[in-house]
Amino acid sequence: MYVTFPSEIAVKASTAPLASASSKTAEARLKRGAYLYFEGDEVEWLYQVTSGVLRLTKLLADGRRQVIAFGYPGDIVGFPANDLHHTDCEALTEVRLQPFRRSHLESGDGDPALHCALLKAALREISAMQDHFMMLGRKSATEKLASFLCVLSERVGEDLGAYRQINLPMSRADIADFLGLTTETVSRTFTQLRKSKIIAIDNIHTIIIQRPTALMSLAEDGTD
Repeated sequence: MYVTFPSEIAVKASTAPLASASSKTAEARLKRGAYLYFEGDEVEWLYQVTSGVLRLTKLLADGRRQVIAFGYPGDIVGFPANDLHHTDCEALTEVRLQPFRRSHLESGDGDPALHCALLKAALREISAMQDHFMMLGRKSATEKLASFLCVLSERVGEDLGAYRQINLPMSRADIADFLGLTTETVSRTFTQLRKSKIIAIDNIHTIIIQRPTALMSLAEDGTD
């Protein structure tokens, strides 16, 4: 999952399986804190998340960490870069995954429908990544966090009466490294949104969106 501009927020990833049962292998499972793969590993499999949340991270040359993306149900992770994984991939919760052999992406042999679906997913990831990086360079801290919450609300939010509830399995530091901010800035911005009664913080991992229109306005132009 990447953060894009509010006008582009949509559930781009489908939670439906990519292929028929005959072309799939056995489901894989990860416990919280387990790694699916590491940066530099050779890519043999691609994975569609069916439940749970993954965190994709990369260490910079100076030792700093960048969170590249979060993998939510429907997302596909593991696309190769020069035949290798370009990030570490860790489970933030218990995760279930549907593996697909990399050869299904690179060859039309076997299941043509699966090949086409994986190719389209790879192109969507490239487009979403470009939008995300543009957002990081153009938006303020408030706009970034508001956009992040809007995307999560659209993807995995649950109705709670007139409000929407979001569960955040990631830490504030994860969010900061994803949005190109400091942890202190993320915490301060959460507090500002809470004081404005745009959100309520039920606990560190649960956010209630009380004024979704105001949150969307912040995501678009920084005004509520």
